Amino acid sequence: MKKGWWITLGIVLLLLGVFVWYKYFFVFGEGVKSGYLNYAIKKGYVFKTYEGKLIQEGFGRGKAGGITSYEFEFSVSDPEVFKQLETNSGKSFDLHYKEYKGALPWRGNTRYVVDKVVNMK
Repeated sequence: MKKGWWITLGIVLLLLGVFVWYKYFFVFGEGVKSGYLNYAIKKGYVFKTYEGKLIQEGFGRGKAGGITSYEFEFSVSDPEVFKQLETNSGKSFDLHYKEYKGALPWRGNTRYVVDKVVNMK
């Protein structure tokens, strides 16, 4: 009876570990987004994280058929990348990002984490 309990507990902990890894640490997607940097800020109550918003060019159809803008909200992992963004607000950027399934409080408020600037104009 005792051995079966420990095996069950081990399996549950293993499954929980796999779920946490997949949700918060597995890189679901990578890519590059281009647009004009709207803002770059450092904010947070306990964990101060770097956040930003990129406005992409173009028009799209909204839910009711209206025109919408393309906004890309992201977090920044590297303080040096954030400094480059902060000092060049309003310029056009090509940003490389990683997409996760969930956000961690110390990594940022979004699932998208920018790790480098590919190009700046």
